[in-house]
Amino acid sequence: MDSGIIGITGTPGTGKKSIAPIVAERLGARCLSLNELATSYGLATRESGAVDTKKLRAKINRYLSGNAVVHGHLLPYVLPPSAVSKVVVLRCEPGVLKERLRIRGYGSSKIVENVEAELIGVISSDAFDTYGRTRTREVDTTGASPVDMAGAVEVALANPREVPRIDWTLDYDSGAKLRLLLSTAE
Repeated sequence: MDSGIIGITGTPGTGKKSIAPIVAERLGARCLSLNELATSYGLATRESGAVDTKKLRAKINRYLSGNAVVHGHLLPYVLPPSAVSKVVVLRCEPGVLKERLRIRGYGSSKIVENVEAELIGVISSDAFDTYGRTRTREVDTTGASPVDMAGAVEVALANPREVPRIDWTLDYDSGAKLRLLLSTAE
């Protein structure tokens, strides 16, 4: 299957690192991690993990040929629209994402930052703005295994029609729910 360059992005903890290699294998494509590329080029700072996206954007060009699945939360800020054929944004219910990040050992402020970003769809919105509605899809990774989610990603990639976007804000429609979600208490 000639897939070109497929992008997989989403808030940290949504499943990119688990799902992208499975999708790449099924498509017969290379799998490229933006985080690994940034680290290998020394573009990520040790203290904060921040990445110089301008320099990474310049470096990624040498990898953008043939069939590849490129994944990372920085995708909309690094991968140019002209290089990508389709993008899938992985989404996760914010309460579940909070627990995933806690288990990974993220600090309280990083958990809140990422849960807020997922709640309001920051990366999703940036992906849709960068790549457009016809090339961008969302997949909810909340409750299934990486293998099942890879199948859902393949279905999303094959779907030629625009689909409704995920909106977690409807589930957090009160101040009490939002305070509980964004609480840093364990």
